[in-house]
Amino acid sequence: MPSVIVSSTAARFRQNIITANVQLTADEPLESGGDGAGLAPFEFILAGLGACTAMTVKMYAERKGWPLTHVVVELMHQKVNDRHQLLAQLHLKGDLTQDQQQRLLEIADRCPVHRLLTSEIEIQTSLV
Repeated sequence: MPSVIVSSTAARFRQNIITANVQLTADEPLESGGDGAGLAPFEFILAGLGACTAMTVKMYAERKGWPLTHVVVELMHQKVNDRHQLLAQLHLKGDLTQDQQQRLLEIADRCPVHRLLTSEIEIQTSLV
């Protein structure tokens, strides 16, 4: 099971994030009182979804032998009527047919992070 450790710093909102192989920084942007020294929490969610989407699409195209040369996923978070929306735009490069592009669009919504975010999630928080 993947594990992530997040710990506060002396800076107002800055957080150190440690995974098995990578160290990252989270922070709020300047306009929200942070230093803008790292991704904001919602940006991490968008980045995870975008990375998973791109990896899933690329893996599927490789397995099918399709000429996909580049994938870009643009994501945005917005809140409308107290409901969060994640908007994703998929840019595919390569000599793909319309049918192949449509199939890759369908596959994009099947990445594991997309499935997690669209499922019923239970979060258990405890004191240690």
